[in-house]
Amino acid sequence: MSASTAQSPSEFSNPNLEPLLTGEQIQTRIAEMGAEIARDCAGRNPLLIGVLKGAFVFLSDLVRAIDARVSTEFIAISSYGGGTRSSGEVRIVKDLDVPIEGREIIVVEDIVDTGLTLSYLLANLESRGATSVKLAALLNKQERRLREVKIDYLGFDIPDAFVVGYGLDFAERYRNLPYIAVLKDPSQD
Repeated sequence: MSASTAQSPSEFSNPNLEPLLTGEQIQTRIAEMGAEIARDCAGRNPLLIGVLKGAFVFLSDLVRAIDARVSTEFIAISSYGGGTRSSGEVRIVKDLDVPIEGREIIVVEDIVDTGLTLSYLLANLESRGATSVKLAALLNKQERRLREVKIDYLGFDIPDAFVVGYGLDFAERYRNLPYIAVLKDPSQD
């Protein structure tokens, strides 16, 4: 271990982070969500579409919690750029690699904020001929909603704060935290 590594502050105990949800709370709720999805999709093969990059950790745990046949795919959309607020302009950065016509879709998203990005994505997927499009979201920030979006499977409602960890980032940092925390002062990072 180099001296610079040994003196680096731990990402897991950064004083600029205020824990909001523990890893145990997250895993317990994901197990419940997985059971709900397995019950609702019994005998079918829904396609779970993870929204990159933030949802990759959640999707990984959720798919393992679903005791049913499922397929997975990824899409990347952007409306944030490098900031902490949505720009409102949505663009697909990485599209699906498989056709979805005639498929049952469950979009797996880390957080529902304004609803602008997700309403665009859900409408886009419906227009491609999916038989149904549902939404599984780990976090819901209802206070910031500008466009209503139906969340079929929800992990947690959270306050209007900028959160990181468990796949969520600030400038590509903190995705590896095993819990979700409020980033108290982004200018300090």
